[in-house]
Amino acid sequence: MTVLDLPDFPWDSLAPYKARASAHPDGIVDLSVGTPVDPTPEIVQRALAAAANAPGYPQTIGTPELRTALTEWFARRRGVTIAADAVLPTIGSKELVAWLPTLLGLGPGDIVGIPAIAYPTYDVGARIAGADSVVVQSLTSLGPLTAATTPKLLWVNSPGNPTGQVLGVEHLRKVVDWARAHGVVVASDECYAELDWRPGRVGRATPSILHPDVCGETHDGLLALYSLSKQSNLAGYRAAFVGGDPALVQRILEVRKHAGMMMPTPVQHATAVALRDDAHVVAQRGTYARRRERLVTAVERAGLRIEYSEAGLYLWATRGEDCWRTVADLADLGILVAPGSFYGPLGERHVRIGLTATDERIDAACARL
Repeated sequence: MTVLDLPDFPWDSLAPYKARASAHPDGIVDLSVGTPVDPTPEIVQRALAAAANAPGYPQTIGTPELRTALTEWFARRRGVTIAADAVLPTIGSKELVAWLPTLLGLGPGDIVGIPAIAYPTYDVGARIAGADSVVVQSLTSLGPLTAATTPKLLWVNSPGNPTGQVLGVEHLRKVVDWARAHGVVVASDECYAELDWRPGRVGRATPSILHPDVCGETHDGLLALYSLSKQSNLAGYRAAFVGGDPALVQRILEVRKHAGMMMPTPVQHATAVALRDDAHVVAQRGTYARRRERLVTAVERAGLRIEYSEAGLYLWATRGEDCWRTVADLADLGILVAPGSFYGPLGERHVRIGLTATDERIDAACARL
């Protein structure tokens, strides 16, 4: 397998349905991609401007200000105690997902375990490294393990994209125990952790792989990824980070220094400011909660069944038919959604419906449904 052996970019196949939805007399309601549409918080915009005079090269490891803000955030929002040398800024989370197998030294003959319904970039990252991806539906689904069949890296994603499924503490603990027993690195994509909609959980983040209830007193063999794109409307800033096992973080850092993978200095300052301000996160969560409530009612009245969708920015819905038929029918209403097949064969009868549209467009979608 070579770096050229990449799948077609899935979103290109959605173009005809986007054109169909755009022909609606009242315009398209695009609920397919999940890109934030609300303003970047003023406090973050001011921080970016204040750091605009940045003539020198940025620090790959992150400024002391940013690393301190990261450790404080992990403690305050995730219940995780972590050292400043065990965190690292990244240029968005997709970049790290795509390059992590390579950064960890994986290559031909190595295996990356990915969820059965998954963000496509987990598989792409394995392909870029020349490794193979294998769907892991459960820890027993791999069968008898040998040196040739044991993954070097296992991805978990909670809250999940596209399903919104949340993995509990006990489940995560079993994954950690299994991985440590077999020498497997676990990378946990936790980018939607602040958007938990379960009763009694609103305002409380979902469990982290790094929490002591999950992994004990050490982070050996574990990495957690997080992004400010969703919670802070910073998708355009490419503001994300990774934390966990200090040895793994240092290995990733060394390669990134050689490769020039550096978060720009103004973005580092803006990220630190954003991490220390919980007020804008609370406000944005409330905005999404209101949109979600309206969409859930409209989607269910339109005859779709919502599954999982306990957290995150999407509704995982089905009419029990091929996903492309659902996509086509909704496009005729001027509503564009993502087909579940983008996320693996097990998603072929579902669609992913995003909450990331303005209030006016959400209201339009609800009226059409």
